[in-house]
Amino acid sequence: MARRMIVVTGGAGFIGSNIVARLCAEDRRDIVVCDRMEDAALGKWKNLAKHPIADFWQPEELFEQLERHAEAIEAVVHMGAISSTTEADADLIMRTNFTLSRDIWDWCALRDARMIYASSAATYGDGDQGFVDDDSLEGLASLRPLNAYGYSKMLFDQYAARQSDRGQSPSQWAGLKFFNVYGPNEGHKGGMKSVVAQIWPKVQAGEPVTLFRSHNPNYADGGQLRDFVFVDDVVDIIEWLLDTPEVSGVFNAGSGQARSFLDLANATFAAAGKAPSVEYVDTPVSIRDKYQYFTQASMDRVRAAGFGGQSTPLEEGVRRYVQDFLMKADPYR
Repeated sequence: MARRMIVVTGGAGFIGSNIVARLCAEDRRDIVVCDRMEDAALGKWKNLAKHPIADFWQPEELFEQLERHAEAIEAVVHMGAISSTTEADADLIMRTNFTLSRDIWDWCALRDARMIYASSAATYGDGDQGFVDDDSLEGLASLRPLNAYGYSKMLFDQYAARQSDRGQSPSQWAGLKFFNVYGPNEGHKGGMKSVVAQIWPKVQAGEPVTLFRSHNPNYADGGQLRDFVFVDDVVDIIEWLLDTPEVSGVFNAGSGQARSFLDLANATFAAAGKAPSVEYVDTPVSIRDKYQYFTQASMDRVRAAGFGGQSTPLEEGVRRYVQDFLMKADPYR
């Protein structure tokens, strides 16, 4: 009998490749990746090179391959997306983040496969309404994202909740609102890399790093707060969901603890054994009016659903990222 199969879209990307690493190590199912490798010089292919994936599909052949392997597919873990919050092509964002997600949902519902997908904390907009993962249609409709990326993710959360209410859903479905995820295998992301990865070259060289100056009197320079979450912690949630098919819904995927950018920078210097050195520049005017000063995931709902994992403390997560990956000649997981 053929082994069961899990398809990870966006599986060569940052979070996707960490999911692939975990699932391949378990060796319980065949793991298939659907993604684009892009410019070989970016090294995205190295995110997968250590892991025995069963197959690699081009995005253009996704539905043909899904149909060909329909009897074996247990779940689609859909991480593929336009993840840049500054992407200007709104049609591209909608095709990739909403339309493709909708079509995968409909296929999974038809073929009795499960679906876990990437939502985003960007759905919360400026955070004035808090960061509680209410996945009722009313709760989702009350959100006001600040960019097309956040809107596309919110729209699909609404689609999922509506279809679920109508009994037209996969046997299990779960959307994860990722907060500020950091960790190995994000080198290809350019300007969308985590702050740890962006400041690492200067930290490594013992040079000052640059953070944004605060333009809010309630926050000190570098005191802007984010929910930074180590990538292993969000993979823990996905692994738990795959092992808990009775749980469905939209859930936050964060640490539950807001920390400052200065804390993050200091932790990076400490992990490298360097004295901290931080300078400040004005937040660009182009983003200043939409800049968030505080994000913090409420993790109560996923814990109430049975998830018992613990969040990695910021200093420990940064230490592991720096010492086990960034400082190595081969920084890939």
